[in-house]
Amino acid sequence: MNSYTLHERINRPLEFAGLQAHYISYGAIGSVSLLLLFTLLYLLGLGALLCLVLTAGLGLGLWLSVSRLSSRYGPYGLVKKKMYQRLPRAIRVYSPHDVRLIKDPWKKS
Repeated sequence: MNSYTLHERINRPLEFAGLQAHYISYGAIGSVSLLLLFTLLYLLGLGALLCLVLTAGLGLGLWLSVSRLSSRYGPYGLVKKKMYQRLPRAIRVYSPHDVRLIKDPWKKS
């Protein structure tokens, strides 16, 4: 009897062109903003070649930075890094009453 593996990518992070998870949206938003920048510069009267070179350079920089973030932090690493930065370094307790609350916060006093 033949066995088939269906849905091999279930529970794996989304990946497109080497970008993982939310980095795809970063790349898409950056690409749309570069398209709008090209349009704006062209409407302001800059030469088409100059607009093309400028947006191509910025697009290359965008792609390299987003792909570097994707490979460095993985699908959830950048979110974890942002959350770790928001954690306090220490909890300072100045009274014994606060210590009792920390030990058992659900206990009725």
